[in-house]
Amino acid sequence: MAISTQAVARRPRAYVRVSGRDAEDFLQRMLSNDIAVLSEGDSCDALLLTPKARVIAPLRVWRRGAEDFLLLTEPELGDVVSTQLLRARFAARCEIEPEEHTSAVVLGEAEGIATDDFGVPAVEVLDRDLDATVSEEALERLRIEARTPRFGREIDDRVLPAEAGLVERAVSFTKGCYPGQEPIARLHYRGRANRRLSVLELDSDHAPAAEAELLQDGKAVGRVTSSVPGLALGYVRREVEDGAELEVEGRRARVRSA
Repeated sequence: MAISTQAVARRPRAYVRVSGRDAEDFLQRMLSNDIAVLSEGDSCDALLLTPKARVIAPLRVWRRGAEDFLLLTEPELGDVVSTQLLRARFAARCEIEPEEHTSAVVLGEAEGIATDDFGVPAVEVLDRDLDATVSEEALERLRIEARTPRFGREIDDRVLPAEAGLVERAVSFTKGCYPGQEPIARLHYRGRANRRLSVLELDSDHAPAAEAELLQDGKAVGRVTSSVPGLALGYVRREVEDGAELEVEGRRARVRSA
């Protein structure tokens, strides 16, 4: 595999293998995206949800073979994903077990598991001894620029997938039923999320704390979720327009156009 070692970052992950005769059907019934359309070697984003459409875990689903899938998730969620899937397996003929790997993100054209998390062409590669040439802060800046939510920051039990921009990338409206489908479909077809995840432009030396309040004319209209100097992600009320000038921690914050 040809890899440029000029743009490599570490990517901590947890991994869960789902394999066996019923693996595709089981994941199709459990996850928010259409797993059945994946060809061998393809991948997609998906969500494991509660019946009320709260996110249990965001996933990258990689189809390694006809009956072999690897689920990539955040490091703290491996046991959660395994436990939730095992509880729901019932008579499905598939094995669910953790695997041990290492992940690196390669920015640029390369072979690997495609990822849209950083706003530029990128892949994840497993089990390669690559030296990191991109800092954690630089990778975080790319994630924020791309408006990609992260579990424990932008994604928690207060947030609906539509608010975090996850519906567009991780939900299929043409597949069969899965936990959380009804509230997601109801909001999509009949309603509108009351807030949205937005990129915030800040003073170049400012990196507000998570949960810092966003104010417009002295009124609370949102909160910060992630930041690096000069840039942040945060939730703002739907009525706050693109380009609006806000205040956070006594300093300015401008809502970037989506």
